[in-house]
Amino acid sequence: MPKRSLRKFLPSPTHLKEVKGLGFLKNVLERRELWHISRTSIARAAAIGLFCAMVPLPGQMIVAVLIAIRVGANVPLSFSLIFVTNPLTMPVIYVAAYLIGSALLGTPPIDVSAINWLDPLNPEILRIWPPFLLGCLVMGIACAFVGYFVADGLWRFRISQRIAERAQRRRERKLSRR
Repeated sequence: MPKRSLRKFLPSPTHLKEVKGLGFLKNVLERRELWHISRTSIARAAAIGLFCAMVPLPGQMIVAVLIAIRVGANVPLSFSLIFVTNPLTMPVIYVAAYLIGSALLGTPPIDVSAINWLDPLNPEILRIWPPFLLGCLVMGIACAFVGYFVADGLWRFRISQRIAERAQRRRERKLSRR
């Protein structure tokens, strides 16, 4: 994954400093290692962002940013990957999480179409939470591993492609000089 193409999509620290509501992050925005685009920082950010996207935490964006700051990952990418779970993908992801959690706990899944969702203290809703949270945790860990190794692998693949292209150009130059 080349740095140039990632820089097109990720915001710069100077751009974010101009946003009025982010003044409290001034010290963080000045730490260059949190904006660095390297193989390790991008792979870490992918793992953090995908893990936090799968776990239904309140303020999951803030959690992702704080973890990225703590481990030195690319903050904009870890923040951006939270949006893997959005109103279009949430039903599919969360139903899959519930089914995975039910299978791991060995409990039969409940027919969720008959539940009264407006009553938060409904006993059926309370029975859904343990398998749902376990499934979200398992999916988060799985997505973090996959995200880390895919980002790392794509980065390595692109570097090897560039090395091969450079070697090919050198061979062509040598042949054209003869």
